[in-house]
Amino acid sequence: MSGTLAKIAEIEAEMARTQKNKATAHHLGLLKARLAKLRRELITPKGGGGGGPGEGFDVAKTGDARIGFVGFPSVGKSTLLSNLAGVYSEVAAYEFTTLTTVPGVIRYKGAKIQLLDLPGIIEGAKDGKGRGRQVIAVARTCNLILIVLDVLKPLGHKKIIENELEGFGIRLNSKPPNIGYKKKDKGGINLTATCPQSELDTETVKSILAEYKIHNADVTLRSDATADDLIDVVEGNRVYIPCIYVLNKIDQISIEELDIIYKVPHCVPISAHHRWNFDDLLERIWDYLRLVRIYTKPKGQLPDYTSPVVLPDSRTTVEDFCMKIHKNLIKEFKYALVWGSSVKHNPQKVGKDHILEDEDVIQIVKK
Repeated sequence: MSGTLAKIAEIEAEMARTQKNKATAHHLGLLKARLAKLRRELITPKGGGGGGPGEGFDVAKTGDARIGFVGFPSVGKSTLLSNLAGVYSEVAAYEFTTLTTVPGVIRYKGAKIQLLDLPGIIEGAKDGKGRGRQVIAVARTCNLILIVLDVLKPLGHKKIIENELEGFGIRLNSKPPNIGYKKKDKGGINLTATCPQSELDTETVKSILAEYKIHNADVTLRSDATADDLIDVVEGNRVYIPCIYVLNKIDQISIEELDIIYKVPHCVPISAHHRWNFDDLLERIWDYLRLVRIYTKPKGQLPDYTSPVVLPDSRTTVEDFCMKIHKNLIKEFKYALVWGSSVKHNPQKVGKDHILEDEDVIQIVKK
């Protein structure tokens, strides 16, 4: 393990002392690829007997979405969690006795949202130290990450945490790079760029791919991409997660400073202790989670508005809705009646491919 760490440190040092210009771009690209490979080794250890079942850090996924809280010790994560879960929670703490992380589930707009404290990500977890690895595995399954920062020293912390998460292949508030990549059996490396490239040329692409022992592939650059983007696509194990920076302890700063903070993108200032601005934070969380609520209507009864079926906005067909309730439901499915913004008239008869929108009401008619 330490060997890998030493190698990583060595490459990082070399990158730091290499000037960035056209002549060295090629070399830097190579170093970045090597670094990405070493990092991956740390996250997924090589074979071995495995460490038995992990130290109980697998968290049962409950609810419709999962939010991970990351932050240095003593920035008020726990206070924020217990106050959020305390104010809005319906779930008693005794449901989770064996798990090390789950602090609570909140109900917001009918959706059950699981709040997870991700401890010890900061202290060198991506170097495989400590409990890091299991925490990362859980972090990668979150639908949203909240980085809790102390408003008095935000920037230093923010950088460190972002670097750590980047190192695990978690990309915050970004979209997957627009790069087409296809391995082949023969024919060498074909590079097509649909727009001018400031960083990648055929040489650099070839050397990065060679580092992965890939000598035959089609690469299509559809946007001005960086070496890091290409490495992300080749590694293929990156997850793209939205992120909100929560600036805590605003009771310690002036109104003028608060106004400045409000203009920073993805930032929500709060005071966990005084419970200030929680509604704003929850609203922002809801926006970033992008969930769609569907209400069910049993035949001859009024719709049940208290417990919606919640779907991610990427998968909201009637079929997805059926699968969420029970996988056998789709076999008996005849058609559905839908009321709401996704249909032209209320109710409308739709098939299983119909795409539902937020707050639609649905009634399933079986065969």
